[in-house]
Amino acid sequence: MVESPHVLIVEDEPDLANLYAAWLADECTVEKTYDGSEALELIDDAVDVVLLDRRMPGLSGDDVLDTIRDRELDCRVAMVTAVEPDFDIIEMGFDDYLVKPVSKNDLTTVVNQLLLRSTYDEQLQEYFSLAAKKALLDAQKSEVERKTSEEYAALEDQLAVLRTRVDDTMAQLFDQDVYRRLCEDLTRRTAPSE
Repeated sequence: MVESPHVLIVEDEPDLANLYAAWLADECTVEKTYDGSEALELIDDAVDVVLLDRRMPGLSGDDVLDTIRDRELDCRVAMVTAVEPDFDIIEMGFDDYLVKPVSKNDLTTVVNQLLLRSTYDEQLQEYFSLAAKKALLDAQKSEVERKTSEEYAALEDQLAVLRTRVDDTMAQLFDQDVYRRLCEDLTRRTAPSE
């Protein structure tokens, strides 16, 4: 059985946290907290995505984000906040940024994209690991040795399968509609003000 993705919602407004949780509950294991300090206790390697409010009493979302990155936790973080982005976001280690109010579609799309990016990262890491092994064997072993090796043939097969998976994931990431919306969004965001 495949485990569902684990999403942690860190939102000091319980009604919003509950709404986000309800939107994601069918496809994800959802955990929520209303406090930044408690969030840091809950975040571990099992968490795939953190939806993080920036303004919270006590420990801010910015501080939680810094701690997540300092701990080198392998999770994606989307800021979901009423704070309009400013130049300070350039140095922040989040993966995506949504300004409240957010729709169910916006939230689920961001979570799905972050999960897809994680899959792509894992696939790429595995692909490059196998490619490095192949390159080493190509440099150290003769063509005859490689052609007669069952292990080498299996490595080539693994690389071919993984390459197809990486290509498929890349196609999903850059689906024409997603790519078009991203370009439109970037154009709107970078167009000079009149």
